Amino acid sequence: MEPAEFCREIETYLCKKNDGHLIRVVGPSFELVSGWAERGVPLKVAFRGIDRYCERYYRQGPRRRPVRIDFCEADVLDVFDEWRRAIGLTASGTPGDADTNDAEAEQSPGRGPSLPAHLERVLMRLTSARLTGALGEAADPALDRVSAELDAARASARGVRGEARRALLERLADLDVQLMTIARQSLPPADLEVIERSADEELAPFKAQMAADAYARARTAAADRLIRERAGLPTVALP
Repeated sequence: MEPAEFCREIETYLCKKNDGHLIRVVGPSFELVSGWAERGVPLKVAFRGIDRYCERYYRQGPRRRPVRIDFCEADVLDVFDEWRRAIGLTASGTPGDADTNDAEAEQSPGRGPSLPAHLERVLMRLTSARLTGALGEAADPALDRVSAELDAARASARGVRGEARRALLERLADLDVQLMTIARQSLPPADLEVIERSADEELAPFKAQMAADAYARARTAAADRLIRERAGLPTVALP
């Protein structure tokens, strides 16, 4: 997408968020948003950043003035960073080294959410997805099996250390793969095709820089993220 078209899409989306009040993306604002396009920020990622700012803004009480796109810059870039990490891209747009990242996390045990709290949130999200029937009734038995194992893991997670913790984290990663397999199998083929096209669109600015196998991994990760959003599914593996 050309920067000018990207800016028009952002302008239209911001207008909707402002209840029809049009704030033009021109001048310095145009340069700002064009910079997002040039950095490869996917349009839907930019939308989620705008959503994040607006949700925080609305919580402060009645709005006094329409949201300007400049106010959303930090949230858009934060969501972009989160998106890159989720699909395995570094800040330069190339595949990252997952093993190195894992090693750094292992050396910094104080970083990130606690394992029991993470499992609690995962189970709550799975219960919500189960109750809303996001994946259809056919997926319910498989979801129940994953939930039962996670519930057992939660009961033993507090205070686990060393090899026992590493083994539990590996099992959570395995369960995450199982959950996404269940989700993919539950989607109609036409819906899955739409999601995969969206993943291709998100990755288009980075494809030329990536080897075929790295692109395939990133494409799967991007599609999985879209499937999670659609079905309200959690990430079982600990971030």
